[in-house]
Amino acid sequence: MMSPDTIRNIVGIIGNVLTFGLFLSPVPTFWKIFKRKDVEDFSPIPYLATLLNCALWVFYGSPSVHPNSLLIITINGFGLVVEALYIFMFFFYGKGRLRKKILLILAAEIAFMAVAALIVLKVGHTVETRSKIVGSLCVVFGTFMYASPLSIMKLVITTKSVKYMPFYLSLAGCLNGIDWTIYGFIHFDLFVVLPNGIGALLGLAQLILYGCYYKSTPKDDDEPKGEMELPTTQPAGR
Repeated sequence: MMSPDTIRNIVGIIGNVLTFGLFLSPVPTFWKIFKRKDVEDFSPIPYLATLLNCALWVFYGSPSVHPNSLLIITINGFGLVVEALYIFMFFFYGKGRLRKKILLILAAEIAFMAVAALIVLKVGHTVETRSKIVGSLCVVFGTFMYASPLSIMKLVITTKSVKYMPFYLSLAGCLNGIDWTIYGFIHFDLFVVLPNGIGALLGLAQLILYGCYYKSTPKDDDEPKGEMELPTTQPAGR
């Protein structure tokens, strides 16, 4: 019989594979944006939220905050680079007002990370204290990240169309949230369980909406089948 640690490691590996796939899953959306030279009705907010979330988890996994967390740093560092590329695409193909909005949000995120890092390193005199502070921030902003598709869910209900909320992304997001929730429960870690549990519930809600409005969605042969309006989850653990 496998030990809890072995099961947790297996669940964590599966979660990392899912997370890696989720970070790359918006590629069809941005291929469409590239071909049409237009961001259409796609929103940059989920990507901006995920960017901040990845930055926080990279900070959480740093040796000065949570030592021996290389896996957290590598997967979220990869996500940080990928999300930055997606945001650049929004900036490049977006209109003036959208560009200004992106720049303002990015400036706020950079300022927030700088202030947070300064306060944590000055106030937190032990690794445990720093882990708790940064972990709490990850929970808060991870919840905001998961909440970012709510506007898309509202759009689905209003238009009775799932064009901007594809099935496979919603399914993957739901499974990813479930996987990391299980991971967090094996050796209970609230920082993992809470945001990923919320993500799993929101992913399930999107699947339900997809089932309700799939038939009423206008068919578009040029539509990629993997568009991303669901932010990715993050691996975390101790």
